[in-house]
Amino acid sequence: MEKEIISKIKKLKKEKDVVILAHNYQIPEVQDIADFVGDSLGLSQKAKEAGERIILFCGVHFMAETASILCPDKKVLIPDLQAGCSLSDSLALLQLKEWKKRYPDAVVVTYVNTSAEVKAESDYCVTSSNAVRVVNSIPEDKMILFGPDMFLGSYVSRVTGRKNIRLWAGECHVHAAVKAEDIERARKKHLKARFLIHPECGCVTSCMIDAFDKGEKDSIILSTEGMIREVEKNKEGEYVIATEKGILHRLKKVSPSSKFYPVSDELECKYMKLITLEKVLFSLENEVYEVKVKKEIRDKAIIPIQRMVEIA
Repeated sequence: MEKEIISKIKKLKKEKDVVILAHNYQIPEVQDIADFVGDSLGLSQKAKEAGERIILFCGVHFMAETASILCPDKKVLIPDLQAGCSLSDSLALLQLKEWKKRYPDAVVVTYVNTSAEVKAESDYCVTSSNAVRVVNSIPEDKMILFGPDMFLGSYVSRVTGRKNIRLWAGECHVHAAVKAEDIERARKKHLKARFLIHPECGCVTSCMIDAFDKGEKDSIILSTEGMIREVEKNKEGEYVIATEKGILHRLKKVSPSSKFYPVSDELECKYMKLITLEKVLFSLENEVYEVKVKKEIRDKAIIPIQRMVEIA
């Protein structure tokens, strides 16, 4: 049955001139039928480069919105409209507008995990892989409003040394669930393994301080794409991984001889896992569900997104 679905997907993809993009957290079967698998930044770049008529986005809603903003002439589809994001939902448009009123001279830097409306009210968008670079490009005397992820913002503040960053109290429900005791347990169990942790994790700052104090060189804070690149350097390593467990499939493909241990088997995004092969096929057959951003929002949101892509 699965082979038949995959065969139909491949056939329709050619017939309808479709490129399939999938996030690193998607289920293995969906990653395997995608033309490109990557993080939010990589997917944005691939969407912008796409020559196909249709972009089928296997990720969550804000990612499909970003593709629509970058490619207004393309039809952008998402296989399940319920594939949202708890982090994106933590900062609404009205909340951002009120926050900006309190700090009218501040530069607004928002994570790509936000709605198109929030992006339209921002000066810069960032991903976990380029947030530090973007913040470092902003004059030091400028106050920064950073949202919605408080853990990524805290990490960026510490790395850059900026004291004038105000953080929004938002979080990803998966990364916020990463506990220090889970990390400690996994690392004690796998003493030879390197430790790779995503900067959205709730305990990332304490982990960073702890590693610095101990002089550890085997603890690294990385985006998902950073984790991929790190593993590519050593094809027979051992790694303890602190991020959504969907990344393990791609890590194993990149380095089949390496061993990977998640800090917890419970680190799973229910929204990412909504997309299945059956839904991908249905989306291709019926060209649903289209994600389209209104022109007045796109015209504003494209500015911070282009800055994100360019600085990367």
